[in-house]
Amino acid sequence: MPTAINSEPENHAPAMGDAIIFRCKATLLQIKRSARNILSHEVERFPAHAATANQRIIAESVTPLWTEDKRAELSLVAGKVHNLRLALRRLNDVEVPAGCVFSFWKQIGRARKWKGYVAGRELREGCIIPTIGGGLCQLSNALYDTALRAGFEIVERHAHTQVIPGSLAEAGRDATVFWNYVDLRFKSRHAFRIEALMDADSLIVRFKGDAGGDFLRKHRAPVRDSINLNSDGPSSDGPQSCLSCRVQDCFRHVENGNSPIDFGCAAYLVDEFWPEFDCYIDEARHERDLLCLPLDGKRWSKANYAWKTEGFGQVKQEQLFTLLRAYRSRRLAMQGAARQRELLAAQARLARNYVAHLSFDVTHVTLTQSLLPYLWRDGALGGRTFDVLMTALPLARLHERLDAAFRLHPESNTLADFRADDWLVEAESEALQNARRIITPHTEIAALFPEQSMLVHWAIPTSRTPVQSSAVNQPRLVFPAPTVGRKGAYELRAALKELDVRLMLMGAHLEGKNFWQGIAVEQYRREENWLDGAVAVVLPAFVEHKPRRLLEAIAHGVPVIASTACGLENIRGVVNIPPGDAEALRTAIENLLLQKSDTPSIQTKELHLI
Repeated sequence: MPTAINSEPENHAPAMGDAIIFRCKATLLQIKRSARNILSHEVERFPAHAATANQRIIAESVTPLWTEDKRAELSLVAGKVHNLRLALRRLNDVEVPAGCVFSFWKQIGRARKWKGYVAGRELREGCIIPTIGGGLCQLSNALYDTALRAGFEIVERHAHTQVIPGSLAEAGRDATVFWNYVDLRFKSRHAFRIEALMDADSLIVRFKGDAGGDFLRKHRAPVRDSINLNSDGPSSDGPQSCLSCRVQDCFRHVENGNSPIDFGCAAYLVDEFWPEFDCYIDEARHERDLLCLPLDGKRWSKANYAWKTEGFGQVKQEQLFTLLRAYRSRRLAMQGAARQRELLAAQARLARNYVAHLSFDVTHVTLTQSLLPYLWRDGALGGRTFDVLMTALPLARLHERLDAAFRLHPESNTLADFRADDWLVEAESEALQNARRIITPHTEIAALFPEQSMLVHWAIPTSRTPVQSSAVNQPRLVFPAPTVGRKGAYELRAALKELDVRLMLMGAHLEGKNFWQGIAVEQYRREENWLDGAVAVVLPAFVEHKPRRLLEAIAHGVPVIASTACGLENIRGVVNIPPGDAEALRTAIENLLLQKSDTPSIQTKELHLI
């Protein structure tokens, strides 16, 4: 955060006395400005609101985050990015009414260490120094640039006393800020909304409003359409930095400032255990990295959280959260909107807990998909690269799939019982577009991201228990799921209507107790091996994200008939069919029965198959 007080003459090292005089002057000016703000009531803090459909972009400013290529400076640049990350939480989605004055400091508040702000880059007395909250001038610069482009009235603005190469100051479109007497203020005759966010490389500030083209033509300030900023990093004639300069007689001089430093680490944020992702993380992690997980499953003998914790610099658990979530989950119904809402709320709480562990030096995040929309909306992924451990279809695609299934089976009790909120769908979609890599073993999910996806191998379990052959003449098929529409229960019922087979069901009946009427069915009992006597395991699902039982069947050599929604394409022993296609399912079952038959034909209830 550069000051408005003139810098020292060139080639003169700042002295301790100068810093004391500066501090005294600044304190007096801060007191004066605080009194004026209290007495005048001229500015206020504005709340955030959700976007409306008719708002469009009035103006936009995009500036690079990582503008310093000196290794010794990376910690301060990362500190700047972290400070921006915190400030954007007070700014993004803010609605400013018509005629009201927007004040940078009133909206953002003072940058304090106890609020999470860290040391960043501040231009003071001709030098870049480490300061708590440093770097917020990039945000004030971007707001000023956007206000000019939108044609807003500038109420207060202060230019930097020295230009940092690569910044908006090179084009005269900068606005320095220093708590609280050096402020940026502007207003508009029309209401507008601020969108302020970061991707991995840039700070993006947009103003949106309901005004039409006439407003923009009448009130837009005459500015250049583009600004040529130096993207190659600071030039040699820029201000010196305390972490890399060689001025020995300066009281701010940092010893060994030019020596290389080991800066930056990655964080792995996980939830339910997936062996495929556990192997990936074990190969990708480094000894300085952070692992956040609900519970140390190996220590507490909880297989659903059995992640490897060795080899990390830090391991953070959320034990109390995990206990409360387990308690609440047991009280929920197996199916329905109430269960889904509680599960989503739990994911939001876990994401918030994990954010507290992300220090400013975390430059890359690998996270479970369920946490993604919350961390993206919170801004925790801004200024960082991130990879997604993809455990399910994107919510937008999942909704499309369920809607298509419901159109086929409008009588279903389960296919239309819940859809996620629009904001959650939009947040996930936007975050996935910005992800560096999509990591998944699921072939259908990987195919949705041809440029980003990294396909890892499914973890096929080791076969230990031998499978017994059937002792009856009637072939047995296994349906390894509850009787719900999304698992393809309607398609399986239609395919089996004319076949002389026996169907083992492995889940609850949620589509009605007479759903399987006319088909020979039996319910799985826990004391028996579910694969004994199975001719095939059949799962024609519309949605199947974790086909563990199918993988178990593959491990035992039992044939599998599965829809492509199960994500098992190109695996030996699996016949893939399209979801929702009962005829293709029936054909696949008939072909398999013919292959397994000891006689030239398999009898059905009403016809012979040759």
